[in-house]
Amino acid sequence: MSTPSFEQVRAAQLEYNSKRASGYREKALKLFPWVCGRCTREFELKGLSELTVHHVDHNHDNNPNDGSNWELLCVYCHDEEHTKFENLVRYGDTKDKEVKAATYNPFADLKAKMGK
Repeated sequence: MSTPSFEQVRAAQLEYNSKRASGYREKALKLFPWVCGRCTREFELKGLSELTVHHVDHNHDNNPNDGSNWELLCVYCHDEEHTKFENLVRYGDTKDKEVKAATYNPFADLKAKMGK
C-alpha cells in the first residue's frame, strides 16, 4: 500500500472542509445577525469572510439545525476563544481554586541581621 501524496491528502481535506462548512456556515449566517458575539462588531457582505462560526462545545461535528451549538465571532475573537480553550486544556481551570497567602517574609529578623 502506497502512502498518499501531499496533493491527495490536501484534496481530501479540502473536500471534507467544504462539505462540512457548506452546511453549518450558511445556516448560521441565515439564523443569526451578522454581528460578532463578543466584540459586537457588525458585518456587511463585503467583510463577511471575517465572521466565523464558532462551535460552543468545540465539536465541529455537532451541528444542530437550530444553531444551539454555534455563535458568530469575528476572526480575532474566534482566535481568542480557541486560545482560552487550549489554555484550559493545557493548564486546567484556574477559577475557584484557593490561592494561599505567601508565608515567606524576606525581612524577618532584619534588625538582628543588620546588627551583626
